[in-house]
Amino acid sequence: MSAMRTQLIYLDHAATTPMDAHVHREMGQFCCLFFGNPATLYSLGRRSHEAVETARSRVAELLGCSPDEVYFTCGGTESDNWAVQGVAFSHMKKGKHILTSAIEHHAVLDTCKFLETIGFEVTYVPVDRHAMIDPDDVRKALRKDTILISIMHANNEVGTIEPVAEIGAVAREAGVLFHTDAVQTVGKIATKVDELGVDMLSLSAHKFYGPKGVGAMYIRKGTRIQRFMHGGGQEHNKRAGTHNVSGIAGLGAAADLALKYRDEDAERLRKLAKKLNDGLVETIPNVRSNGHPTKRLPGLVHVCVEGIEGEAMLLCLDAENICVSSGSACTTGALDPSHVLLAMGMPAEVAHGSVRFSLGRHNTEEQIDRVLEVFPPIVEKLRAMSPVYKK
Repeated sequence: MSAMRTQLIYLDHAATTPMDAHVHREMGQFCCLFFGNPATLYSLGRRSHEAVETARSRVAELLGCSPDEVYFTCGGTESDNWAVQGVAFSHMKKGKHILTSAIEHHAVLDTCKFLETIGFEVTYVPVDRHAMIDPDDVRKALRKDTILISIMHANNEVGTIEPVAEIGAVAREAGVLFHTDAVQTVGKIATKVDELGVDMLSLSAHKFYGPKGVGAMYIRKGTRIQRFMHGGGQEHNKRAGTHNVSGIAGLGAAADLALKYRDEDAERLRKLAKKLNDGLVETIPNVRSNGHPTKRLPGLVHVCVEGIEGEAMLLCLDAENICVSSGSACTTGALDPSHVLLAMGMPAEVAHGSVRFSLGRHNTEEQIDRVLEVFPPIVEKLRAMSPVYKK
């Protein structure tokens, strides 16, 4: 077997990214050398406190906000939960209506479903066949008792970038708080909060070459939101718990790298993704390319291959040392078809044959060539065994 055949080709960066070596080095010193609790007053603790505040400034620079509007969390899921629940419980006397979309990450959807069980009402705005939300649909769904709009910046499965700035204008006009789940966009495309018109924004370090288990939430100054964790007075008395200093330092380092390399990476990934998408569509019959054709995340290709299951294709590619996803990473293993694809109007039997390729900083054109070499024969073999596929 050739070296190319044994080389790992990682194409699941939307699930998680490999930690950058610079990020790892930045974190290491706070695991063993500068291990002090940042809440303490002696020099060891002050060094940790400086690291936390440096990271806060780096994230703020990436988002175009003030450092005191950045709050550290354990990841995107916590940030989403905090945004939705925090606004719901602090504004429930004003109203109990929330607006979100049918294609949100489960961190938002399941939180909304929980709130429905305790008396809140949620409207799930539909999407078109490209998973695009129409801002007019958001405007039409607003009510006098609407207290929050939560719409993701880009979909984690098909990569469609939503018109968040336009939705933000709708929210401001109505005087309704606006949150966006930007877990898939921070570090990949521009995410300046004033340009997006958001009051809250969620992000996660491990989606852009930082560590797992740490994230942040932007909360615009003056936004009334209930604290999510009770206990100590950390994070301006809004989120209790001893700081994960090494993780936060890693998030800051990843944010710093994103500012330097994001646009360069995005341009290169767009070209690689186009090569992959075009190659799949041209060489494999009955393949659907999903997501918006132009307003999409750089480096993300999502297709449905008719007649076979996504998991079967994933396992066959894994045997070739190629890592992809058959859906969003948080729901892999579920037997139900993707809620995103169903919301786009795709038949369930077609949605089951989905594969997501998400490229990253270290992928090469040679790796894309390798995928285009091995994937069509895999599809042909699986279709030959399929009881449902007809040419």
